[in-house]
Amino acid sequence: MKKLLLFFALLFLFSCKQPKEESIPQSESTKEVAEEIKPSVQSIKERLQKNGFKIFDYIDEETGDTVIMQQYFIAFLKKGPDRSQSKKEADSLQKLHLAHLGKMYKEGYADISGPFGDDGDIRGITIYNTPTQKMADSLANMDPMVKSGRLIIEIHLWWAAKGFPLR
Repeated sequence: MKKLLLFFALLFLFSCKQPKEESIPQSESTKEVAEEIKPSVQSIKERLQKNGFKIFDYIDEETGDTVIMQQYFIAFLKKGPDRSQSKKEADSLQKLHLAHLGKMYKEGYADISGPFGDDGDIRGITIYNTPTQKMADSLANMDPMVKSGRLIIEIHLWWAAKGFPLR
């Protein structure tokens, strides 16, 4: 009987021992754990609503996942009435324009921006991640290209699934 108890005690001790993660540095291990812990759908919805964003959700029939749709604002940057600047002035405005868009992205107000490839009246877009159209309009109109009259802004409400990447 003593031998049987000793066997089970040893078996218990060895089965509870955790293997060392020698090949994975601590920083990578911590990063993997952080990536695995995703906020719940409910916490995302609560955070968005608390910050004034309009949302709705639905269940994806194929996956059974809850998809959160969030209201965004697309600013169409169109040719403005004053395009008479010299090349030097236009180049300077372009640098300031790009800095403005970079700041909007860095501060979390704009999720994506880019020019169109043709030479049409609509020069590009910025998708604003703001709770109101008034805020998106105000930020878009702070753009030096808009202030100079080289571009004008046309904003439209747009719904997109939260967290879906571009492909």
